[in-house]
Amino acid sequence: MTQYDLINSLSGLLILTSLLVIETKKLRVSAILYGVQSLVLVLIFLALAVTMEAEQLYWWAASAFVTKVLLVPFILYRAQKSVPEADQVQMTIKPAVSVILAAITLVISFVVVSQLDLQISVEFKPALAISVAHFFFGELCILTQRNLLKQVLGFCLMENGSHLTLALLAYDAPELVEIGIATDAVFGVVIMAVLAIQIYKSLHTLDVASLTTLKG
Repeated sequence: MTQYDLINSLSGLLILTSLLVIETKKLRVSAILYGVQSLVLVLIFLALAVTMEAEQLYWWAASAFVTKVLLVPFILYRAQKSVPEADQVQMTIKPAVSVILAAITLVISFVVVSQLDLQISVEFKPALAISVAHFFFGELCILTQRNLLKQVLGFCLMENGSHLTLALLAYDAPELVEIGIATDAVFGVVIMAVLAIQIYKSLHTLDVASLTTLKG
């Protein structure tokens, strides 16, 4: 297996972990699965660093490990402990329909990326298509989940997708770019988790379909 094959194969694991994050009902398990996915992302950064001889990607990998593998799952785990009913909200569509929509998104992403004339190596195009599809997997999670904290995970999936796209297209970007992105993501998760907890304390639910008092 070449280094390009390794990167594309690891990117393929993002699809599986995303579906597991979306379909798993227990928030705690979903947070752990997100941490596993982020670990795969770290491995992709390391493989890219070796393949492209981009030393800054080692900093990207280290930053992603601290923020995505450790901090974000911990924040969501703590938030889940503050909300007894965090695992009691269902999806707006059936899991089978969600998987079909994800498959359609993946096919469209591969078709679109295959038509692009990019400076990026042709060998990386499968990984790029997956990164684009992964962004929309996050949107799918936000749109199909009625649990506010589960929707935060959708935001995290979108961020992972855009993060991989940036690494593939701009692997020579300064490490400060990665640190800034990772820091923004953590603060975003903290703010959204705190808001979800406060909403639960006020309205005693995380079900977005029940938050009718917020409409106006």
